[in-house]
Amino acid sequence: MLQNIPNCLKKDGWTVTTINLLTSTIMSRTKNYAAFYVAEPFNPCNLGAHATPDFRYYNQLKAWKSQDITFPFADAHASTYSVRDGSNWEYTLKPRLRERLRNSKNIVLFLSQHTCNSRALREEIEYGVGELGLPVIVVYPDYKNGDELLIGNQLRYSVTSLWDKIPQFKNLIDTVPTLHIPLSKDYIKAALTNPDFTVQGKGNIKINKYFYH
Repeated sequence: MLQNIPNCLKKDGWTVTTINLLTSTIMSRTKNYAAFYVAEPFNPCNLGAHATPDFRYYNQLKAWKSQDITFPFADAHASTYSVRDGSNWEYTLKPRLRERLRNSKNIVLFLSQHTCNSRALREEIEYGVGELGLPVIVVYPDYKNGDELLIGNQLRYSVTSLWDKIPQFKNLIDTVPTLHIPLSKDYIKAALTNPDFTVQGKGNIKINKYFYH
């Protein structure tokens, strides 16, 4: 376990107890953090929210979970109440969002033609990927089959160009393992049960862009 702890921690006199506590904290991250675009301010009780495509895709995950308790989606957003409401961003919403990310083992990012670079999405990527180093499972709802994402063994330009919608993600994509999949229950189930795309297991693979072929 200790080989995954940065050397700087050992050099600065951290005790074995402290390192074990840090390791325990990492292992306790069991949630999947769904990141999706909605217009702000956001209230999930508002009927307009359910007409927002990226929010509907997140609701699809919840529906699969409610229909099948074995579906491996552990919703980080279920741990506290809404983070995209009319509350204060700096004092209420951002801290709550960060708390959910700290409880998560990865990020499930919905990236579609409808996605825009909102304040919440920027924070989720900058903090979740940039600071916490969470692997990202990128779900492309505009595609229903894995082969549609590819030309040969490369992601299509129509797929990679979507990264421009969230510049923070494009800038950080080469810092953590990322898995690119269509909006399909089978693909998402396979991704969520793949231990390599978790904060605990990401050291088992190289930092790269992965897909199922």
